[in-house]
Amino acid sequence: MDVNDLLKIAVEETDNLMDGEIFLVKDLFKGYKWNRIAVRDRLLLGTLFLNHVNKNKYNLVAIEKTSSHQQRYKKTNN
Repeated sequence: MDVNDLLKIAVEETDNLMDGEIFLVKDLFKGYKWNRIAVRDRLLLGTLFLNHVNKNKYNLVAIEKTSSHQQRYKKTNN
């Protein structure tokens, strides 16, 4: 699957989140689906998702990173 397709799936999946919910990009995929994505594609997907959030002023906000350097996000009601 193309990384742009994965980005589209991730963005669409955020519609299922509740306001105020904090999540990682990997939380937007079922565990077995996330594990099937190549590591290089996961890294690229993370970058593309962050750029999407920052560029589109979406109802998502990038917050702190975890101790393993994964970007955390929060869904807002904007």
